[in-house]
Amino acid sequence: MAAAVKNRSCGASSFIFLFSVVSLCQSLFSGGDTFQRKLSVELNPGSSSPPPGGDLLHVRAVGNNDTLHFLFCSQGAPTLLLVHTDTTSSTVKVNWTQFIDRNHSGGLQVEPETSILYSTALVFSRLLEYDDVNDTADPTSDLLPPYELQDFSWSRLNLSGPTALLCGAAATFTNGSLCLQLSVFEAEGRDQSWPRLLHTANSSQLRVWLNGMSPRASHSRFLLELQSVGGASPLSRVEVHRSINDEYTPSIFKVSRWVPFVNGSSGAPGFVQWKPVAYRRSEPALEDATPCRHSEPRPQSGGATESGLVRGFYAEPETFVLNVSFGLAGEPFYNSTKFLSWALLVGSGSPPVDSFSPLVLSTMAVGLGTPMILLLLGGVCVCARKRTVASATAYEPIN
Repeated sequence: MAAAVKNRSCGASSFIFLFSVVSLCQSLFSGGDTFQRKLSVELNPGSSSPPPGGDLLHVRAVGNNDTLHFLFCSQGAPTLLLVHTDTTSSTVKVNWTQFIDRNHSGGLQVEPETSILYSTALVFSRLLEYDDVNDTADPTSDLLPPYELQDFSWSRLNLSGPTALLCGAAATFTNGSLCLQLSVFEAEGRDQSWPRLLHTANSSQLRVWLNGMSPRASHSRFLLELQSVGGASPLSRVEVHRSINDEYTPSIFKVSRWVPFVNGSSGAPGFVQWKPVAYRRSEPALEDATPCRHSEPRPQSGGATESGLVRGFYAEPETFVLNVSFGLAGEPFYNSTKFLSWALLVGSGSPPVDSFSPLVLSTMAVGLGTPMILLLLGGVCVCARKRTVASATAYEPIN
């Protein structure tokens, strides 16, 4: 009787062990997000000719029962506005006279207004340069007069589907330019250029690069000032998340997320996300990566008055500002390559989370599965051996 109980116990243990292996493999190789949105692109909606002062791009991303409106504008400082509505029929309306005037809000509206679930704007307000003579990467020392991006001469938007390129320069630039490239996506995917950010249908990507500009000092480093503008839930804090996975961005094990403070909620309504790395060449190798840091977001009174898009959409918004600095002590200075690029995501809902590729998952499955199979076979052999011994010694002959 005891031998039979032991046999059933061994069989149950083997079954549980095998089930665990199967469940692990299924979880490792499960598919990604298949949700898609239908995109439509419109340049300067409602205007018969290019407006003075800059362009306004509207990308409408329609889901099953909601719509994301991405609005990218070069009227003043370059700005990306994201508006999430709970209907598939919401539209953007622009009063161009008021919008260009910038004296009051209401020049741009998303209708119906009651359908708006969430909105946030990201403003690229200033480019700052400092002379790092002592190679300390301390931006508070020898800070040069900033470049106000609202004063740049911006090109017309160059469109290629749901991708727009904007380049500009200051009057004090001897040469070179600052460029921003917006990409909006209909489904989940990954950018082919480093840092190879993972995106979803609920996010857009902005790539920023400084190319060919002659620095004003021999040891120049740069910072980029960003402003987050919102209504009920402005982006007010930065969370840094760590990971063991650097497969897509070698040597980088962190991701930074600029999110709202939402008390008592399980998730944030929107985000700005980036990896703390920039690159010193347009087609970088691993040695061209340079770390970047961010300051803590701080509230700013007066709003983002340098942005025509913010002035047109928001009446009394809350504004938070932070700086992203490029390069650490000991890193090459900007004039080593005269190029610097950085990428970030702006989206609605939860930020995308990196996962391992099928190749890495296969390697992990083999590495974990082989010992499990050996243990399983060993357990089966032990159970079989115990059963054989128990059968042989269960009854003694009676003389």
